[in-house]
Amino acid sequence: MVTKQQELTAEKDFLSGENFYVQHFLGAHQVDNGYVFRVWAPKAQQVWLVGDFNQWTDTLPMNKRAESGVWEIETNQVEAGQLYKYKVKQANGREVLKIDPFAVHFEARPGTAAVLHNIPPKKWRDGLWQGRKKRQKTFNRPLNIYEVHASSWKHHEDGTPYRFSELKDELIPYVKKMGYTHIEFMPLMEHPLGTSWGYQLTGYFALSSYYGTPEEFQDFVEACHLENIGVFVDWVPGHFCVNDDSLAYYDGTPTFEYMDENRAKNVRWGAINFDLGKPQVQSFLISSALFWIEFYHIDGIRVDAVSNMIYRDYDEGPWEPNHEGGNRNFEGYYFLQKLNSVIKLAHPAVVMIAEESTSETKITGMVEEGALGFDYKWNMGWMNDVLRFYEMDPIFRKDHLSLLSFSFMYRMQENYILPLSHDEVVHGKKV
Repeated sequence: MVTKQQELTAEKDFLSGENFYVQHFLGAHQVDNGYVFRVWAPKAQQVWLVGDFNQWTDTLPMNKRAESGVWEIETNQVEAGQLYKYKVKQANGREVLKIDPFAVHFEARPGTAAVLHNIPPKKWRDGLWQGRKKRQKTFNRPLNIYEVHASSWKHHEDGTPYRFSELKDELIPYVKKMGYTHIEFMPLMEHPLGTSWGYQLTGYFALSSYYGTPEEFQDFVEACHLENIGVFVDWVPGHFCVNDDSLAYYDGTPTFEYMDENRAKNVRWGAINFDLGKPQVQSFLISSALFWIEFYHIDGIRVDAVSNMIYRDYDEGPWEPNHEGGNRNFEGYYFLQKLNSVIKLAHPAVVMIAEESTSETKITGMVEEGALGFDYKWNMGWMNDVLRFYEMDPIFRKDHLSLLSFSFMYRMQENYILPLSHDEVVHGKKV
């Protein structure tokens, strides 16, 4: 049972960007007399809890905690398995139904409501894997990664994807037979677009219901570890879904996004950029990363689109230089250093990978030396050069051997992973 003092401490740390387990404070939680719901919407005029239990009406108004802008309600009118959202009367008076940013499960697409889902504590059986992982240093362990888009890897005859309870018996034997050491999953967190390209996350704490329940994925990861296979997940902390019922302008004002519209709007991907300098956003995102590491026993995180986070001019829209006159996004730069520092302090054996292709910023290495603190950098340049070389007619390849040798010039500058990844396959190239 959480005490009042613990609540106040959690609230204070959330506001300062130092609550890395904020999901224990915000979201839906079972208590003695039912459930307590909390959501951060500081500029909202009013928030209501709506769902199956009250026919989606305004019968359950929430109360505002003045200091933090968190709205809360405790009620015994709800039951596990029911759908819910928050009805937010935004700063300008507009009323809109919003998702719970901390929900752990959502209804099946195209629905977007959260499911009140109680996950029982799991007694994990992967202690041998975890112990071996801690004893072996990251760079002494072999990495041969099989990148998978779970919903397109294998389908039933009716077109529905395999759930993780089924992938456990299909994917793990295949990966083991092919000699891979790790599986890296493209988006597992809740998102509206089911393809392997251009995914924008909505639920940063939720396994997509498309793949099954959180319990099924826990069992899948455990089964991987029992077969000496690690599991990595893609994670997108730079930008998020623009849909009106998701995180976008949650209380009618810039809440999770930058105040400057040009910095908030991601023109290239039709998304919205997180304000990575806002303390509450830092608490939200770091809590999400730790949740996946600890709740699902994930062995590593591949952080997507790092360039979009560390350069102001990466996007196609207008941009303004920073206070030094350069293009560095200091908010993103320092956030990533903080993220890696927090994760490495708590879980030194977890592998942090950056999907990044520029050479202006030191990506791997120690934060204390000015690097971002990642273990590995996804070498997109090597991949593009190699694929371009083998696409050529063999008669011309002898004149373009530099495509294969150029990476030798910079291979010692970072700790690289050499990928043949989905980024190229989806654009028509065959790997």
